Amino acid sequence: MGWLQRLLGGGRVELDPTRQQELLRDVRQSYGAHARLRFPEQADAITRLLSDDDGLVVAAGIVCEAADQAHADLLGQAHEVFRRTGRRLLVHRRNYRPLWKEAGPALRWPLGALPSGLHPYAQVAGAVAAVGGRADRLDKVTDPQPFVTRLFEVLDLTTAGWEFGRVRVDTDSASLVERLMGTGARVLATMDDPPRLPPAVREMMRRNHRIAVYDPAGPRVVGEFNLGARLRETLLA
Repeated sequence: MGWLQRLLGGGRVELDPTRQQELLRDVRQSYGAHARLRFPEQADAITRLLSDDDGLVVAAGIVCEAADQAHADLLGQAHEVFRRTGRRLLVHRRNYRPLWKEAGPALRWPLGALPSGLHPYAQVAGAVAAVGGRADRLDKVTDPQPFVTRLFEVLDLTTAGWEFGRVRVDTDSASLVERLMGTGARVLATMDDPPRLPPAVREMMRRNHRIAVYDPAGPRVVGEFNLGARLRETLLA
């Protein structure tokens, strides 16, 4: 509860809920799949927009909302599979990989169609970077524990989508994963009692294979990504 003591103690933080709602409305309406800007440009613009304490609250909320909606979507998909086939699928938020290993072809990647309209490569990526850029302020405006838990959920869902969910690994997707890893490391470093890394992340850290990364606009391979190595370098440094 160190974050709460700091919030209630000295250096009082003045937050404006009305402005937070305005920022969230702007992020939802001005960005996403419908916007003309490329996803990297959208993410950078969102990061700049959410650059103060109210923006930090909004950014953390966007990441948590994306994780919550993805979880609800997977629960719905699991129920639908049971209704059609009688097959029970277990949906565990701390580790989605067993679910995807068992039923990947039967599942739809939930981050790609969030009901709120948040897009993983636009609003979510921008929000993740906004928190990462001001990680030392996070515990002054909210509890970092739920945020970092949900952030690792999004990381788990994204990389499981690569491996089991037919999600194309392009530069936008790889950039999201880089932002998730970097922000996770920075937030953990600020916490008095950081949580243990979740099972999915620990499993991926033991990998050492390279993944081809594609141009978002075409079939051309533009690079490669060693996920296990990058996780180790970023989260165990």
